[in-house]
Amino acid sequence: MSREFQLYIVPTPIGNLKDITLRAVEVLKNVDIIACEDTRTTQKLLNHYDIKTKCYSYHKYNEKERVNFFKTLIKEGKKIALVSDAGTPLICDPGAVLIEELLKDGISVTSLPGACAVTTFLSQVPRNGEEFTFVGFIPRSAEGIKKIFNDNINRQLVFYEAPERILKTLDIIKSSRGDIRIALGRELSKLFEEIKIGKISELQEYFKDGIKGEIVCMIYPSLNIDEDELINRIKVLKSRGFKAKDISIILSSLFNENKNMIYDMAINID
Repeated sequence: MSREFQLYIVPTPIGNLKDITLRAVEVLKNVDIIACEDTRTTQKLLNHYDIKTKCYSYHKYNEKERVNFFKTLIKEGKKIALVSDAGTPLICDPGAVLIEELLKDGISVTSLPGACAVTTFLSQVPRNGEEFTFVGFIPRSAEGIKKIFNDNINRQLVFYEAPERILKTLDIIKSSRGDIRIALGRELSKLFEEIKIGKISELQEYFKDGIKGEIVCMIYPSLNIDEDELINRIKVLKSRGFKAKDISIILSSLFNENKNMIYDMAINID
């Protein structure tokens, strides 16, 4: 390890075990202990890379009681790596309590770049510009779901959801926001990785027999014009010889819609 820190936040693969950096493997081999959500899950990764470092559990149910234990070890000169079961710690995973307490004591902390389901998902779906809002796991109640989506009606809203709840969640969103466009990713980086983009009703029909795997979704902003009407206007302009770039400029000006979104639609419509 090049520079010496006392705590290393280390992302781990979200599916494919090969999706780990050389630096992450080096850190996990050279620290004194690894703090992880589930020692059994982390041990599979460690065995794959022949890493012998001892693991200690650190999860949302023992966060507070573990803080003093880890602080004592660090003050004894030990170096610690923090990992979650998959992805980057602190992104919908434990770690915030530990980091806050360590920083109060002036303990040096660094984070390695690496796997994260949000960025992996967003890098392969069309978006209406760069801005998005990530809300993690959404509430379970219908009212909570409606509120969070209605409060973000003009934003690209990214969220996690459990496979056993996603179809019901889509029903609630559709009842509140209408049959809007959505992107859904499941099993990212794994053998059965799948990305589906379309209206809520189209995805419900596609997954009517159920859905498996870890899920990331993005709800597109509600349009100022009916989507079918927008598609029709794109088709008319294309039939008259307009290019996608010109169409995006014309329609975004007329209907106050995102130019990049219209351009993406135009290049994908025959």
